[in-house]
Amino acid sequence: MALFNVSIFGKLNQTKSLLFIALKLSIHNQKFFTSTIKMNRPRVLITRPDIPSTALNLLKEQCDVVLWEKPEPIPKSVLLSKIKNMDGIYCLLTDKIDEEILNAAGPQLKVVASMSVGVDHLDLQALKKRNIKVGYTPGILTDATAELTIALLLATSRRLIEANRAVYEGEWKAWSPTWMCGPGLSNSTIGIVGLGRIGIQVAKCLKSFNTSRILYTSRNVKQEASEFGGEKVKLDILLEKSDFVIVTIALTPDTRQMFNQNTFKKMKKSAIFINVSRGEVVDQSALIEALKNKIIRAAGLDVMTPEPIPLDSELLKLDNCVILPHIGSAAIETREEMSIITAKNIIAVLKGSPDEMPTPLQL
Repeated sequence: MALFNVSIFGKLNQTKSLLFIALKLSIHNQKFFTSTIKMNRPRVLITRPDIPSTALNLLKEQCDVVLWEKPEPIPKSVLLSKIKNMDGIYCLLTDKIDEEILNAAGPQLKVVASMSVGVDHLDLQALKKRNIKVGYTPGILTDATAELTIALLLATSRRLIEANRAVYEGEWKAWSPTWMCGPGLSNSTIGIVGLGRIGIQVAKCLKSFNTSRILYTSRNVKQEASEFGGEKVKLDILLEKSDFVIVTIALTPDTRQMFNQNTFKKMKKSAIFINVSRGEVVDQSALIEALKNKIIRAAGLDVMTPEPIPLDSELLKLDNCVILPHIGSAAIETREEMSIITAKNIIAVLKGSPDEMPTPLQL
C-alpha cells in the first residue's frame, strides 16, 4: 500500500513538473507573440498634436503614432523627414500632400485620411496612381458650418462687429433712428452658389427667416430644394437678383477665382457676399476693390487667401467686412466626431478592411 502511495505521489509530482514547464513555455510564447505584434504594428503620422484625445487614443491602441509636436501646420521639410516609412497619415486641410510627399513616404503608405470635408490639399491623381486609400469627413460638419454661415450672415448684415466696437470706442451716444442699420433677411432674395450638403442646410435655416426667394446654382436640379422652395438658376441671374450671395461651392479648377471683378459688378450694390467655402474661390484683390468702392454693400468671410490673413491686409481695414478665422466646423461635438471618423478611416485600411472605412473618398 505504501509503495502504491509513493508511486502515485511520484507521478503527481512528475505531472506537476510537466504542467509547470508547459505554463512557463506558454507565458514565454505569449510574451514573444505580443512582442512580435508590437514590433509589427503599423506606423501612423499625425500632423498635429492637438487633435481630440479620443481619436488619438483610438490610433495609439492599434498603431505606433508619430506626432508633429507643435500646434501649428507642419513645415514641409519636417513632413518630408517624418513621413518616411509610414503606413498611414492623419492630416488636416493645412497639409499639402503632393507627389513629393508621397515619394518621400515610400511604397508602404496605404492610407491618407484628412480631418476635413475639402480635399483640395490632396493630390488625388497621385494618390490614385499609388492605390493609396483616402478618407475624409463629409456630412459630419454640415450642421456646424450651416450654423456658422447664418451667424456670419447676421453679423455682417446687421453690423454686429462694427456696432460692438462702437460701444467700446464711445461712439454710442443715444438711440438713433438710422445709426448702425443694416438690411434684414425678411422678404429678401437669397442666392446660394453650390447647393451641396451645407448649402441645403443653410437654405433650410434661412427659410425660417421669412425670406422671399431662395435661388441656387448646381449642375442638376436638387430634389431637396423643394423643402424650401429653391429655384435653380444660372449664376448671372442669381447675382443679379440676390440680396445675399452665399458661397458654399467646392474648390476646383473651374471654381477658382470665380468671384472676380466682373462677377462683383453683376451683383446688386446693396448685396452682401458671404464665403464659407475656400478663399481661392475669390479673387481677393477684386473683393477688396468692390468693398472699398461700394460696388457691393458688405462681405462676411470665414475663409480667405492666405490663411491666416496678414495683419496688414486691406480687408482688415474695412468696416464693411467681417472676417472669421476659418471656424465653420468649430463646434466641440463636430470636431470630436471629425477626429474619430478620421482615425477609423485609417484603422480600417491598416487592419486590411478598407471596405469598413466610414467615409472613403472614391478616386
